[in-house]
Amino acid sequence: MPITLVSDHVLVIGACGWDVVGRLQNGLQPGTSSPALIRTSFGGVARNVAENLARLGQPVSLLSVVGKDYQGEEAVAHTRKAGVNVSAVYTTDKFPTGFYMGIVDEEGVRQFAFDDMRVLEELTSAYLLYNEDLFEKAGLVFVDANLPEETLKTAFKLAHKHNLPVCADPTTGILSARLKPYLRQIKLIAPNCLEASLLTGQNFDASDREAALEIARALVTQGVEIVFITLAEHGLCYATAETSGHVPAIRTTVSDPTGAGDALIAAVIYALMNNIDIDDAARLGISAATLALKYPGTVCPDLSLEKLYNELAV
Repeated sequence: MPITLVSDHVLVIGACGWDVVGRLQNGLQPGTSSPALIRTSFGGVARNVAENLARLGQPVSLLSVVGKDYQGEEAVAHTRKAGVNVSAVYTTDKFPTGFYMGIVDEEGVRQFAFDDMRVLEELTSAYLLYNEDLFEKAGLVFVDANLPEETLKTAFKLAHKHNLPVCADPTTGILSARLKPYLRQIKLIAPNCLEASLLTGQNFDASDREAALEIARALVTQGVEIVFITLAEHGLCYATAETSGHVPAIRTTVSDPTGAGDALIAAVIYALMNNIDIDDAARLGISAATLALKYPGTVCPDLSLEKLYNELAV
């Protein structure tokens, strides 16, 4: 189900920040320091999606806010270098740049995660209205659920005003509820197992493919046009009013899970905007997630459409 657009430009709205992830070497030791391999990278769901899209060659602009600090300056500079239009990213001295800290075990499975996203309080409705020209130039809007509730409401109002399809990422289980009032306005949503359960009120296990498909179809009946539910090592399920399916995960060694979901939804958006059908879009999404899993950071730096197809052929 490709997306019919008046413009090939994607407007991405949400978090831009800094990530620190520690990969434990010998398990977590309570009450003392635990040996780990620690890496830093640029992060934020919206920023990650924007960078992935830019590296795939899609024109993209980012609306976000960072602190007036080294981390914010470097995150914006890196994102600009990757090909994203960051001219409207706002800098504030009220809060530090958004920060995420994750702990993964020896196999690369996330155990704990923490974030400080107070800076997004400055990503206001007034800021979006000031940058309405970017909505006018866009063909599609992506939002992450880090946005304050009033800002999210304004984003959907502006998208409706300019007749733009909206793609959304629930971001976390806690934040996913912010998207519930807008399900009928969402073109594409990509929750994980927990987020999908919280959006529908129906619990299921990631290993239960049929249950995941039923949840995907349930979200379609609630108004979402295209639903992708990510199931970690069990792949993903997808559904529309016309079709549904499952794509298995690609077996790989996991270096770092951070950013895999962002890579997946970016690849799916790219595919649908470039007249690639939903079945192939799902496979490209799995490929993008696999590349992100293997890379010790949030975004594969040499991402390309050719690399996505090559990963499927391995």
